[in-house]
Amino acid sequence: MFAASQGVLVPVVANPHVEHHGAVLARLASVFAEQGLNTLVVDAADTAPEPGELAFIDLGACVEPLAPQLAYLAARGLPMQFVDTRGSCTSFVPRMMSVVQDVDVVVMHAEARVLARMLGDHPLRPVLLASGAGESITHAYAALKLLSQRLGLMSFDLVMPSNKGRGPTPAQIARRLSDCADRFLGAALHDSATIDADIAFGAASGPDLMRLAAAQLRVPAAAAAAPAVASSDEPVWTAERTARALNSFLSA
Repeated sequence: MFAASQGVLVPVVANPHVEHHGAVLARLASVFAEQGLNTLVVDAADTAPEPGELAFIDLGACVEPLAPQLAYLAARGLPMQFVDTRGSCTSFVPRMMSVVQDVDVVVMHAEARVLARMLGDHPLRPVLLASGAGESITHAYAALKLLSQRLGLMSFDLVMPSNKGRGPTPAQIARRLSDCADRFLGAALHDSATIDADIAFGAASGPDLMRLAAAQLRVPAAAAAAPAVASSDEPVWTAERTARALNSFLSA
């Protein structure tokens, strides 16, 4: 199930409103490492540490081992060092693929606006992060919208920390985000999984997380299909009307 082709990129959309997002990111990445895949987490989010002093001389020297076959690279602000005259950072991805020898999976954690510059036309399925906090769901939807409009990506996964009985359940969060994506953008939520941020490395992962991780290794090219164009007789959704409808729907 976890037979990966060389250098699979798993983009994870940063969400500062998700509690324990660092532990959730590490747990998601560890699923690949636990299956024998050399996995590198590239943390380019605004909340990540700045890259080490050697980043522009020997990037590999800045990689920190976290567990067997799992490594971490602090890369806040680093993608923009690879920006070209068209505002694209697509050259950053192959550079990261070469940082660790025989890398199988690169988990790229960054804000949606940065991922939009990096991913180009790659047929990928970004992984959204969300929690029970209303701000996190709104942030996840905004990220989904940005990536769908800039890159034409219309299929997403969702990972959530377990709420331990507080607030909306993960199933309710996934349903709300899925319905909003479908209703307002025509996008689809492919899969969702819950992560216990307190679980130790090496512990058995739940079947939903295992399924999501395995599917990320074989994302179909159809995931990059362009969004459908609305017909002229469909209602025009202004920014204000969309915001009102989205807030009402999320609070239902």
